[in-house]
Amino acid sequence: MAARAQDNQRRNGLDAVALVDDLLAQAIRAGASDVHFEPTADSLVVKFRLDGVLSPMESLPAAVADNVVSRLKVLGALLTYRNDIPQEGRLEISGASAEVVSDVRLAIFPTIHGQRAVVRLFYRRQDLLRLDQLGFAPPMERALQAIAAQNQGILLLTGPAGSGKSTTLAAILRHIVSTLPGKSIVSLEDPVEIRIEGVTQVPITPHGQMTFPTALRSLLRQDPQVLMIGEIRDAETARIAIEAGLTGHLLMSTMHSGAPAGALLRLLEMGIEPYQVTSSISAVVNQRLVRRLCEKCRRPAGDQYEAAGCDECLGTGFKGRVLIAEMVQLDSGLRKAILAKADMEELESLLRTKGHATIREDGRRLVEAGVTTQAELNRACGAGDAHAP
Repeated sequence: MAARAQDNQRRNGLDAVALVDDLLAQAIRAGASDVHFEPTADSLVVKFRLDGVLSPMESLPAAVADNVVSRLKVLGALLTYRNDIPQEGRLEISGASAEVVSDVRLAIFPTIHGQRAVVRLFYRRQDLLRLDQLGFAPPMERALQAIAAQNQGILLLTGPAGSGKSTTLAAILRHIVSTLPGKSIVSLEDPVEIRIEGVTQVPITPHGQMTFPTALRSLLRQDPQVLMIGEIRDAETARIAIEAGLTGHLLMSTMHSGAPAGALLRLLEMGIEPYQVTSSISAVVNQRLVRRLCEKCRRPAGDQYEAAGCDECLGTGFKGRVLIAEMVQLDSGLRKAILAKADMEELESLLRTKGHATIREDGRRLVEAGVTTQAELNRACGAGDAHAP
C-alpha cells in the first residue's frame, strides 16, 4: 500500500509538471499577460488576462492544486515547504517560448482555500520599441519628442497598472538615445522590466538598502543628464525628483493617478511647494490601453463596429490593444491656478475652458475609425464617466 501511495504521488507530480508546462505554453500562444491560479473550496480556477481582461480558462480538481503550486514554486526557486507566507520569484522559460518572452515573474499568496499563484509574462515586442509605434495622436507625439529634447524638467506619466506607462517611457528613452547620442541616461526601476541599449539601468529593492531616494541622491552626483524613475511613490522620492528637475536634469517618471490634474495635486499633497511644481513639471501624460476589435470578425453596428468573436480571438471579439492618451502641458494660466492652490474641480474647469482634449475624446477617434468600441472605451475610462466630455 505504501508503494502504491508513492506511485500515485509520483504520477501526480508528473501530471503537475506537464499541466503547468501546458498551461504556460497555452498562455504564451494566446499572448496572455498574466496567468492566475485561484483556489476555491472545490477547484483551482485558471484564468488568463487577455488584452487586459481576466477570463476563466480551466477549472482543475482541488486535489491537484497543491502539486500545481508546488511545481510553480520549484520553477521560481521558492520555498516549497512554506505555505503560510507570500513569496515572489522568477521563472526560466526555454525553447521556442524564450524567443517571444523576455521575463516571467511569479507571486504566491496564501488564502483560506490554499495558495494563490499569479504568473506575469513579459514579451519581446518589436512593434512597440519606437515612440512612433505606440499610437499617440500626431500632435501629442510631436510634443513628447520636443520634451525629450529638453535639458531639464519633469515628464510625468499617469494611469493604472497595466496601462503601458513603462512601454512609453522605454520608447522615449530609446528616442533620446537615437536622436541625442552622447547623453548620460540612467533609469531606476523596481524591477527592470524592459532592457534598453544605451541606458544604464539600476534595479531597486524597496525593502532593502537600495531604495529610490537613496539611489536617486547618489546618482545626482554622477553627472546624469536624463533620469527615469520607475515610480514616484512617496514624498521623499518626489522631493528629490523635483530637485533634479530644477537643477539641469530631464527626469521622467510615473504616478498612479486617474487624471493629469490629480497628479499635480498629489505632488502638492506630498508637501511639494506650488512654485516648485510649476517650475519643474513640463507635462503630464495620462494614458490607458483599450482592446482592439478583431479584424477578422468585427461587424458593422450602425455607424460603428461591434465585437463578434471567432477562433482567431478566442471568442472575445478583440485581439490586441491600442493606446489612448491625453496630455497637459503647463502654461501660464495653469501655473497661476496651481500657485493659488486651486482644487481638482477648478483645475479641470480651467482645462476645459482651454479646449483640453480629454482621454475619452482621444478614444473617440478610434471608435469612429472602427478600431475599438464605445463600450470598450467606457470600460477603460470608467463607466461612471460615460457621458463625461
